[in-house]
Amino acid sequence: MITLIMYLHHFQKPILLHGHERALTQIKYNRDGDLLFSCAKDQTPNVWYSLNGERLGTFNGHCGAVWCIDVDWQTKHLISGAADNSLRLWDVSNGSEIGNLAVRSAVRTCAFNYSANMAVYTTDSTYGFACEIHIIDVRNADESFSKTSSILRMQVEGAKVTSTIWGPLDKTIITGHDDGTITQWDTTTGRIMNTIKEHKNAINDIQKNSDGTMFITASKDCTAKLFDVEDLSLLKTYTTERPVNSAAVSPIFDHVVVGGGQEAMEVTTTSTKAGKFDARFFHLIFEEEFARVKGHFGPINSLAFHPDGKSFSSGGEDGFVRIQSFDQSYFDYKFDY
Repeated sequence: MITLIMYLHHFQKPILLHGHERALTQIKYNRDGDLLFSCAKDQTPNVWYSLNGERLGTFNGHCGAVWCIDVDWQTKHLISGAADNSLRLWDVSNGSEIGNLAVRSAVRTCAFNYSANMAVYTTDSTYGFACEIHIIDVRNADESFSKTSSILRMQVEGAKVTSTIWGPLDKTIITGHDDGTITQWDTTTGRIMNTIKEHKNAINDIQKNSDGTMFITASKDCTAKLFDVEDLSLLKTYTTERPVNSAAVSPIFDHVVVGGGQEAMEVTTTSTKAGKFDARFFHLIFEEEFARVKGHFGPINSLAFHPDGKSFSSGGEDGFVRIQSFDQSYFDYKFDY
């Protein structure tokens, strides 16, 4: 439980999930919030009961670090992309692999559209291959996922894609890039509709708010920024003193949570950026930080609010997922403005 006293850390012990042997890369709730999915550099995505942290099962098959996961709105299918040059589709009910789509380089991001009729995935620019964005039809995936061909393929010029979301009505794809650029793509023609560069360094994460009207970015330039999903206009900026690896927007309050931290190998002994692995809460509108939650022993790599807004989870470089419930003081807290 979190007691919201400015910059203090009074909270009861969170639920610790330890099913990964290496650093977490992404965590994600299903639509109902009863399940939490996680993936890491250890090749095996996990699924957990979010209420008590019990591990429900694993998805076995990848032979490289798993960079990304997504679950459809019915919690029927899970999709995962990995460094083994594959995009895989799984049956959530029994953990079995439905199909393995082989690609030419590592799959860095993947996401179902709202209806889960389609999915987007992106590949890295390695081994002489360019970074590419692919949109595929997954409606008949149970029978032919391994042979699925792309409906649309966009080659990315410049910095590789590091994060991806669908835009309103699935008419656009929004991608964050390794150089801080945000690009909006037309899903009908594959053409670039808009490009902005509000970040000075790599974008590590993009997440939409609950109604899909805005999205928040997390960047290595020590900021998280809030944008309009239609025209990519910059709305708010949340500034820290360390790289931000992930950020999420509360579904019930005007709050955002950001997390990250400088890698120890990148920090000098005199650097002020060393450590600082706590999750930090900002007011969405006022851009003011009002609380911090400690716990991880390394950078936070992924954050997610529970769909009911009563808890949040974090996945860290230390291999742990932490589920942290809010106590009543969080809901009673009032800003004095």
